[in-house]
Amino acid sequence: MTTQLESPRPAADRSGSGRPRPTKESLGADVAASFVVFLVALPLCVGVAVASGVPAELGIITGVVGGLVVGFLPGSTMQVSGPAAGLTVLVSSTVAEQGLAMLGVIVLGAGLSQMLLAATKLGTWFRAISPSVVKGMLAGIGLVLILGQIYPVGGLEQPTSTGDKFAGIPGLLTTMVSTPAGISGLGMTVLTLLIMVFWGKAPQRVRIVPAALVAVAGASLLSTVLDLPLSTIQVGSLFEAVNAPSLGSFSGLTDTAVLGAILTFALIASCESLFSAAGIDQMHDGPKTNYNKELMAQGVGNSVCGLLGALPLTAVIVRSSTNLRAGARTKLSRILHGVWMLLFVVMLPGVLSFIPKAVLAALLLHAAWKLIAPGQVAELARTHRSEAYIAVITAVTIVATDLLVGTLTGLGLAIIKAAWEMSRMSIDSDNADDEVRVELSGNASFLRLPRLLNHLESQPPTGHAHVDLSGVRHLDLASRQAVESWAAQRRRHGGTVEVSLPEHAG
Repeated sequence: MTTQLESPRPAADRSGSGRPRPTKESLGADVAASFVVFLVALPLCVGVAVASGVPAELGIITGVVGGLVVGFLPGSTMQVSGPAAGLTVLVSSTVAEQGLAMLGVIVLGAGLSQMLLAATKLGTWFRAISPSVVKGMLAGIGLVLILGQIYPVGGLEQPTSTGDKFAGIPGLLTTMVSTPAGISGLGMTVLTLLIMVFWGKAPQRVRIVPAALVAVAGASLLSTVLDLPLSTIQVGSLFEAVNAPSLGSFSGLTDTAVLGAILTFALIASCESLFSAAGIDQMHDGPKTNYNKELMAQGVGNSVCGLLGALPLTAVIVRSSTNLRAGARTKLSRILHGVWMLLFVVMLPGVLSFIPKAVLAALLLHAAWKLIAPGQVAELARTHRSEAYIAVITAVTIVATDLLVGTLTGLGLAIIKAAWEMSRMSIDSDNADDEVRVELSGNASFLRLPRLLNHLESQPPTGHAHVDLSGVRHLDLASRQAVESWAAQRRRHGGTVEVSLPEHAG
């Protein structure tokens, strides 16, 4: 059942493009919504950057590009773009392997790839990816994100490899309960998470203030008042943080690992953006997303981020749904949220230095838990057990190896499952006196060939046999040749065989 948010209907478009345009009536709602989205997006931009192992400024630059560049372009009216928690694992491993200097090249390549996919009208095909693979991909990202973000809670730097992260957990737990920084970090994390969870139960008039803002502001204020020994984020000049790729960096495009990273960034970012679009479209009754235009907008945004050496961007459903709930009417709200972010960081960068890293880690832990969504996995297991297996295997493979290998594993399993189910074939036989009748229906493919041959070879070797294939929807060459070979062998032993082929078999 789809729930419609109680947000005003977007203002009608008078240009004939089908997109709502700002009016005097919608201006106030859009300005108010943009400010709410800005307050939610700013700490998330910083948190995603820190979790990705890059300077906090790069996350803010990506958020500004998501508002000022992607926000202007056609595609989706209500989606808000910026750095996403789902890409932190990929960015972190890429920066560790290729270096920060190559980040811009990879993000630029991913953006150009997205633009190519959009230009060739392949945007809508992303909707065809198996939901179980997407669920497994998101759950795997969430698990890896949790595994990394528990370390800032204790005031420690997260290890680079998955094995080291697991191995370091005992020492982390000891630090959390035995050192002032660890105890303080654990307390602030728990407080932040409690506010995030229980703010939704507050009265409606109070909940107009986003939970993320209340949690970050409250925990940061308490940490400052108590003078807790917690490390905080440091944000400098955005202009000095620009990490534009040098000409020499493009020589890395000859490296297959770099090319693989570009394709992975493009695939994951596109999937996240377009799946977010599908979800947001169900939440409002305004104009729906044009998937190819949205993919083009995301590609342009990532190309700009690449030229600036910033983080990759995607449409983020948390910010997008916040935009809707805050009463946004047109795309002006998402544009303005980028304006507020830029003005805030330029004019008041020192305010961000009061936010402890443990509080940002709590925000990302909350986001990671939503990515895992154990309730959805449990529901999937009750209704479609095989789909749940694919989701779990995908998630576990991502944790054990990396995002690309895990996602490709899930896609492979989904394709095998689909092929197996599409090859369903039923065999009925009737033996009477000296006549055998074998009737097939469904799809006769090589995947069911062993079963077909076993059934045919179990029939009496003499007498008349009638193999009726007329009811088969699909008869591949392997199955047809197998039947013909069995018939020829039966005739050599003195039997007679009649084979009825489907009309489409020729």
